Amino acid sequence: MPAGNAQNIRSLLKQISIEDDETVLRVCNEALKRSKTDLHAQHTKVVALLRLDRYEDALRALDEYGDDMKRKASLGYSYALYKRGQLREAVEVAKYAAASASEDDERRGALHVQAQASYRAEDFANAATIYQGLFESPRALGNEYNDLRINSWASEAQRLWQRERDSARARKPEREDLETFETCYNVACASLARGDLKQGEILLRRAKELCKTAEDLPEDLKESELLPINIQQLYALISQGKTEEAEELVKEISVDDIPEISVKRIAQNNILITQHLNTNPYILYKTFHDAPEPEGNDQFFKFQSEALEANSHALDLEVQKYDGVIRSTTKALAQRPYPSTEPNDNLLSIYNAAARVRGQTNRKSIQELRSLLDRRPKDIGLVLTIVQLIVGEGNTTSAIDVLESSLRSLEESISEADQEVRYNPGLLSVLIALYQREGRKSHIKSELAKAALFWRQQTQQPPSLLRAAAASLLHSSDPADLAISQGLFSTLRNNNPGDKFALAGYVASYATSDLEKVKKELDILPRSQDLVSDIDAAALESAGVPQSQASLAANAAAIAGARKRASKEQQHARAKKRIRKSRLPKDYDASKTPDAERWLPLRDRSSYRPKGKKGKQRAAERTQGGIVSEDVSAKPQQPQPQQKTAASKKKGKR
Repeated sequence: MPAGNAQNIRSLLKQISIEDDETVLRVCNEALKRSKTDLHAQHTKVVALLRLDRYEDALRALDEYGDDMKRKASLGYSYALYKRGQLREAVEVAKYAAASASEDDERRGALHVQAQASYRAEDFANAATIYQGLFESPRALGNEYNDLRINSWASEAQRLWQRERDSARARKPEREDLETFETCYNVACASLARGDLKQGEILLRRAKELCKTAEDLPEDLKESELLPINIQQLYALISQGKTEEAEELVKEISVDDIPEISVKRIAQNNILITQHLNTNPYILYKTFHDAPEPEGNDQFFKFQSEALEANSHALDLEVQKYDGVIRSTTKALAQRPYPSTEPNDNLLSIYNAAARVRGQTNRKSIQELRSLLDRRPKDIGLVLTIVQLIVGEGNTTSAIDVLESSLRSLEESISEADQEVRYNPGLLSVLIALYQREGRKSHIKSELAKAALFWRQQTQQPPSLLRAAAASLLHSSDPADLAISQGLFSTLRNNNPGDKFALAGYVASYATSDLEKVKKELDILPRSQDLVSDIDAAALESAGVPQSQASLAANAAAIAGARKRASKEQQHARAKKRIRKSRLPKDYDASKTPDAERWLPLRDRSSYRPKGKKGKQRAAERTQGGIVSEDVSAKPQQPQPQQKTAASKKKGKR
C-alpha cells in the first residue's frame, strides 16, 4: 500500500467520530491489512477491544504489537491484565502508566486501575494508600468522589477481615457515609469484620432501605444491588444464631440470578448452613460440591476460600469420610509453616484431630491426641484442641500443664519464628484465661512481663498485648514490674497520642514515683467530678453494690457450706424418722429431752441415790478419791476353817 494512502487512513481515524466500537474495530483491521506497523491503528484497535470487553483479544494484540505498543497503551494494557486476573502484572504496569502519564486525567485513571488491582490481589494497605492520595487531590469531584468513598471503605473492611488493622484504630464512619447504600453497605462489612455483628446487621438493614428507596436506580439494578446486601445480612443472622430470621431471609435470595460465580457460591454456602439441621448431610455434601468454581478475575478472597475449605472438611466429617480428611489435612499441613498461628493452619490441625478420633471427645480420645502431640509438640491447633477437651471435663490444671509444656518447647527453641509463636497474643490470652480460672495472679503477671519484654524488641508490636501487660504490671508492688509498666505506657502513648487509656496509664505509672514528670499530662486528664457528674449515687446505692470476684467466690463457698450442713441435718432428721417404735422405751415422750446419762449404768449416774444404811456404806466404799472417815475401823479377817487331817480323824474321844 502506498505511504500516502496509509497516511490518509490515519487522518481519517483521527477525524471521524464513530460510536459503534464494532465499526471502529473493522476500520482498524482494514487499515492494519494495508500497514501492519501503523501504531495509531494498533492503538485504536486495542482501545476498541477493551471497550468491547474482549480483554483476552486485547492482550493477544498487545503481545503481537510488541513492547513499544505496551508502553504506549500502558493504561489499557494494565486494565486488560486486571480483568483477566493477572493482578501482580496489572499493578506494575498501572504504576508505570501513572508515572509516565502526560495528563492528570490519564494519571488518575492509572492510579484507579492500580488500586483496583491491588485490592483484588489482597494488597489492601496499598489500595487504601492510593485511594487516600486520590481523595486529597482537588480533582476528586463528581462521581469519582463517590467511587473513592465506596472503594476506600471496602479497603478498610478488607483490612479488618484480614486482621491487618487494629480494631481500636479502625476508621469511624461519618454522617455522609451512611447516606448512600453503597458506602453504608461497606461500613456494615467493616463492623462485621470487627466482630460487631449487631451493629453490622443494623447498618445492613439501613443499606437495604436506602437501596430500595433510591430514586435514580432502575428496578432491575435495585434487585441486583440487593443481592449482596441480603447475602451479607444472612451471614450476620447466622453468626448471631438468629435461625428463624435467617430462614425467612433465604426466601428473598435467588441464587440463579447472581451473575458472579464467587458470590453465587458464597450465597449457596450460607443457605446450606441455615438448612443443615433439617437436611440429610449426604444431600448437603452433594449440593456443596456440585457448585462450580470461579475463574479469571472472579476469585475468592483468602478469608472466603479458607472458610469454604473449612466447611468442606466439616461436611466430610458429617458423612464420615475420616480417612479422606486425615489424608488431605496431613498433606496440607506438610506444606504449611510449622509452628503457625495462622487461623487456617490451625483449623486444618483441628479437623485432622477430629478425623483421627472419629469425632469423639471422651478420655480415650484425649489420650490418643496427647500421643499425637508428643510427635508434634509445636502444633498449635492440636494443642488448643486438647486444652479445650480437657477444660470441658473440668480439669483446668491438666489443661494448663499441656499448654505450658508446648510453650516451653517453643521458648527453648533458637528460632525467631518459634519465639514469635511463643508470645503470640492469642495464645497467651488462652493461658492467662486458664490462670484466671485457678486464681494464679503471680503467673499472669510473670507471663505478661515476659511477653512485653519480648515484643518491645520487635518492630511490629501488638497494641492489645502491650495494653494488657501495662495495666496488669501497674498494680504490682515490685519496682521492676512498675518500671516495665512505665515503659509500656510510654510506648503506647508515643504510638497513639490520642489514646486516653495510654495517657491515663502513663500518669498512673509515674504518679507514685515522679509526679513532676506527668504534671502536664495530669492537667489534660478529665477531672473525676466531671466523670461522675451524671451518675445518681442514690440510685446506685438502692440498686446494690456489685461484688468483686473474690467476694462472689467467698459467698459461693459459704452457701455451699451452708447447703452441706443443711444436707447433713436433713439426713440426720431422716435418720431419726427411720427408728422403729419397737426400739423405743415404753414411756418414750418426744416432747421431753432425753437424759444425757441414759447410757450409763444406774449406779454410775449423777442422779443415783442408794437406799438404806448398807447401800449408803457400799456407795461410800466405791467412791474413788473420796475421804475415808477415821471412825470406821477395819474388820479383822475371819480365819478360814481348818481341814481335818487323817490323824485327827483317827483320834477318838478320850
